Amino acid sequence: MLVETLSTFPSMYDSVMGSSMMRIAQEKGILTFKAHDLRDWTHDRHRTTDDEPYGGGAGLVMKCDPIFEAVEAILGKEFVEAKLASAVEESQQHRPQIVFLAPQGRPFDDAYADKLAAADHLLFICGHYEGIDERVYTLADHVISLGDYVLTSGELASMVVIDAAVRKLPGVLGAPDGAEDESFADGLLEYPQYTRPAVFEGMEVPPILLSGNHAAIAKWRRERSLERTARLRPDLLDTAPLTAGDREFLNSLSLDTGDDA
Repeated sequence: MLVETLSTFPSMYDSVMGSSMMRIAQEKGILTFKAHDLRDWTHDRHRTTDDEPYGGGAGLVMKCDPIFEAVEAILGKEFVEAKLASAVEESQQHRPQIVFLAPQGRPFDDAYADKLAAADHLLFICGHYEGIDERVYTLADHVISLGDYVLTSGELASMVVIDAAVRKLPGVLGAPDGAEDESFADGLLEYPQYTRPAVFEGMEVPPILLSGNHAAIAKWRRERSLERTARLRPDLLDTAPLTAGDREFLNSLSLDTGDDA
């Protein structure tokens, strides 16, 4: 996968993309990452990327012309012309896909991360200041929101989305099925996890996990996942793929008190 970003502060990516799983993904050749500086496509001595909004108001708005010029340079003039003419097929997995992070976007979730992980080439265009000139959104394939709050920059939000998508690529995580057992992968919160020591400050690991009975462990984990989801995120149960056994277990729960274990 090729992931590129276009922003006014490309150095913000150095730490995140140079550490942990994002670094490993690049070392393995699974991910190629490039951070572009939007100011490289400005033509004044101040390298201006923003201006005052038409109609007045607080803050500054990112200009459309440097962004269009940058996208033409990165993805090609023909691609931009086709996009503006609505001649780019939305279903083409192998063509570049342009991603914006904005409050008006679709809420980001695990299913959306799966969708982005299936793409071969993503270009994230990151806003700053009061927002981006509305005309730039004609380039968008995806407009994503992380939630009902405002961040200082689109770079921060894009790092979250990039990480969530890239870690789903085969070979990125150490365990082959690591992403499959995580929270939200099956529509539920993940079950509680434990490691050594078996007893710490009087707190014991659930005995079932030490039993070696893999079928019983799987059943315990499923039930704890259902219980945790019902207690902390009951809204997820509305869309999670539940079996008849799952529903029977949920109906038996008393969630007034209790711990994960």
